This record gives sequence, structure tokens and C-alpha cells, in this order.
Amino acid sequence: MAAATPGRSGVAPIVHDTGGVSVEPIALKQRLMCADAVAICVGVCLAFLVQETLRPVPRHIWATHGRLLAISVPVWIIAMGMNKLYTARANERRTEEFRRIFAATGAGVASVIAIAFASQYKELSRLWVVALFFSVSGALIIERSIARRMFLNLRRTGRISRRVVIVGTDAHAIGLLHTVQRNADLGYHVVGFVGDADLGERGGVSVLGTYDDLERVIAETNSVGVMISLSSVSDTLVNTMTRRLTDGGYHVALSSSLRDIDVTRIRPQYLGGRAMIYVEPTIRNGWRAAAKRLFDVAIAIVALLATLPVIAVVAVANRLKSRGPIFFRQIRVGRDGQLFEIIKLRTMVVDAEARKAELMDQNESDGALFKIRNDPRVTPIGRYLRKFSLDELPQFWNVLRGEMSVVGPRPALPDEVAKWPADAHERLRVLPGITGMWQVSGRSDTSFDEYKRLDMYYVDNWSLLHDLNIVAKTFGAVASSRGAA
Repeated sequence: MAAATPGRSGVAPIVHDTGGVSVEPIALKQRLMCADAVAICVGVCLAFLVQETLRPVPRHIWATHGRLLAISVPVWIIAMGMNKLYTARANERRTEEFRRIFAATGAGVASVIAIAFASQYKELSRLWVVALFFSVSGALIIERSIARRMFLNLRRTGRISRRVVIVGTDAHAIGLLHTVQRNADLGYHVVGFVGDADLGERGGVSVLGTYDDLERVIAETNSVGVMISLSSVSDTLVNTMTRRLTDGGYHVALSSSLRDIDVTRIRPQYLGGRAMIYVEPTIRNGWRAAAKRLFDVAIAIVALLATLPVIAVVAVANRLKSRGPIFFRQIRVGRDGQLFEIIKLRTMVVDAEARKAELMDQNESDGALFKIRNDPRVTPIGRYLRKFSLDELPQFWNVLRGEMSVVGPRPALPDEVAKWPADAHERLRVLPGITGMWQVSGRSDTSFDEYKRLDMYYVDNWSLLHDLNIVAKTFGAVASSRGAA
């Protein structure tokens, strides 16, 4: 991910090296540029290796290809800059950064072709050109993924933080503060509020002045910009602030009342001088539904065939170590409220449901959820099965039967659904899943409100790309046993 950029000359994010020594943002940017250069060189070498392996050519052709690359270097540099690969806010989403990498690489490769054409060089290898595009793109994607993790770690540990002021003092503005403080990954440090009300101290942050004091507060706190709560400030004042601050080189972020709407669905519109936000609808029918079903069936078949020996061994061990059936069957609530029987490898004693009532006072979850970290009903082998989610393997049979999906909201019990607030029933619009956002974002460690919010986010913003991303994250969650209970 791109390095943090200063909001104004002399006003920059606080950046500390791993040893606690201050580092200018320009230094981080230079390091990223050097890493990009190394990745491009690796990609170029891979392209030559592909050419030499598949279709060897005389050495003098390699020399000419190298000169073409050297001449095109300025174009590569300009293309990286024009595609905003060194602007943090333009690369917050991984997919957007990848798109920009492909565009920049395409421009660089196109310049090589153009230079060869202009110099009437007719021996340019088409295989090498294709290999150059894919190898350089691949190398940059890998390098940027590593860089993204490094920047994320720097933000989490507070070694990169962008100082900002929150404009507004209403409940929405306070919510912004809490969101920033809960998510260190964002890399923001709120230095204070600006507004007309006196909030006292909230989360170690207080009101530093009125709206008229905004620019003074920003300068005195060495902040890079502001987050404006639109519900706190009038339309006229928002426009005045935005013009003055952006003209001064500061960053301005406007917080709307929209929550849990994926930014890929948001498109700006212009309406008679007003900036509008259009939210693209989520389409779940047609070819998308067919593609999701095909994805589910393919994954389920492969998973069942691959894990059949594991299921067999676990089933035998379960029968030998614990009295009772091998499989656990339970009624759950599916899409549109339809009931179905879920199948899992049994992990609890046979009278687990009967003993649930006597354990209610030990419930560590909230809302409609029931979770006990060291549940006494779980058998020794069941604890191992749960740790690595092996008990859920038979659910792929539910997927084949069309009762579940590989990815979706957690399949809830009927008595849980009866306790849900009205808005939580919206999650029943889709099939429940073996894995989902709730599982990969904390699994059983998540509160009911967060569990509901994550499931609703999935339902509202569903896409095949989201499914693929969640499946990929599931492997990490299972391997680390994060939140397993």
C-alpha cells in the first residue's frame, strides 16, 4: 500500500521507525519506490527466463530488448505516479491497487512496443512482451502485498499515525472518534473536536475550539486534516470549510450517515451543483445466483472427496472415545425462514441440549448467542475437532442439498431467531454458510451486535469476489484457531 502523504507543506503524519526514531513520510515513499524498482527488475528477469526457456533467441536480441527497457524507464516512472500508486488514499482497497498496477504496467509495456516500432526494430519477441506484462505485474502485486502488511503493522503499533480533527460534537461525531480508536489499522489519531458544544473528555479527547477556531486548531495540533460529521454542521458551513481547507492543502473527509455499505457500490453524482451519492443495488439473481451455486457445488464435492478419509478416521475415534452417535443433527433456520437439519460431527456429550439450561448463567456471549469458552459439555476429541473446525466438514452435504452455501451468515437456531431484533431477520434473505464474515472476523469471540452487523454487511454487499475473499481468509482463521470454541 502506498505510503502516507503529508497534508500540507510542513504538516505531516507522525511516523516512527521500528526503533522509535522519527521518519519523514517522504522516506517511506522513497523506500516504497525502491521496492517497486526491485520488483520490476525481478519481473523483467522472469520475462527473460520465460523467453529463454520456451523459445531461446540470440544474445544480441537480449541486448536490444534491454536497451528498449532502459529507454522506457521514464514512462514506467510517470505511469506509476499518474496511477496514484504513491497516494495512500487512492490505494486503500487491495483490488483498486491491483487495478492501478495493471494499468501502470500496461503503459510501461506499451512504451517498449512504441519505442521498438518508432526505431523500426522488427525482432521484438511477442512472447517476451506478454511475459513482461504478467511477470512485472505479478512481482509488483506480491511486493505491494508485503508492503501493505508492513504499513498495516506500522499503523497498528502507532508508528504511523495521521493526526486529524473531528468537526462536530453530536453523537455521530463521538461515534467517529470511537470508530477510529477501535480500529488502529486505519492509522488515524484524533487530537480533538471542534464545535459549539462542550463534551468534556471523551476517550481522552476534548473540544479544542469552536468552528471559527478550526484552522487555528489544525495548525496548533499539527494535523493533516479533518473528519466532518455532516449531521453536526450546516450545508453552508460544510461548503465553506471544505473550500478553505482543501485550498490550504489539508485533507477533508465527510462522514455520511451510511453504514456498512461497501465503497465499491458508491458512485458520486452531480445534480444541479450538489454532490450526490448513488448506491448501486446488490444483484443476487440471474447469472450471479447460478455462478454462486456452481461455486458451492464444486467446492462441496472437492471438500467431501478430499476430507472423506479424515471424516472416517474422526468418526471412528469419536465412537471409541465417546458414547453416542457419530453425527450431530440439529434443526436450523435457513433462507426465508425455512427449517433444515444441519449435519456435523458430534463434539458434545449426548445430553448436551438438556444441560444447556443449567449453564445459561455461564454464557459468555450476549444477545441471542450462547457461548462458553470451556464448555463442560464438549468431549475431549470434540475440543480438538472444534479447534480446527473439523466438526463442520459434513455440512458440505448440506451445501450439495442446497440448504446451505459455502459462504453466508451463520445458520441460527430457531430459539435464537425468536430473540432477534426485527432488522436481524434481513440476514435470512440468503442461504446460511459454513463460513462467513463473522467466522473470519473473530468467530466465537465476536459480540452479538458485531455478529449481526457483519452478517448484514455480507447480505447487503454480496458479490462473488467477497465470497472468494472470505474463503481465503477462512484458511488463516482455522489454521490459527482464532476464536474457536
